[in-house]
Amino acid sequence: MNKESFKSHEDLAVFKLAFNTAMKIFELSKKFPQEEKYALIDQIRRSSRSVCANLAEAWRKRRYKAAFIAKLNDCEAEAAETQVWIKFAVKCDYLDVLQGRELYATYNQVLSGLINMIKNPNKWIIGE
Repeated sequence: MNKESFKSHEDLAVFKLAFNTAMKIFELSKKFPQEEKYALIDQIRRSSRSVCANLAEAWRKRRYKAAFIAKLNDCEAEAAETQVWIKFAVKCDYLDVLQGRELYATYNQVLSGLINMIKNPNKWIIGE
């Protein structure tokens, strides 16, 4: 697909994957202990959602290569942060190991897609 095939950030496979995984984290985190509400629950939900929000912002900054890449870098950082929170959730026995591995692997896929976009920004930049 070329950039003309995409009407919105929501058409991107990496966005769909990040969004669906953030929703999965939301559902799973409902079962975390209440004492984690302002620590782990808020943090893992915030970082997982932030991947999506920053990708939407990056999409709207495609006129400016540096701004586009900067927002994608923010997405990458938030995805990596989410992986850390997943590891904490597993270590604290809030997620079982298999759930943790699945989520972590999914974020590796998200990271791979983001890095591909960062390395090939001209494929996405408009007005060039």
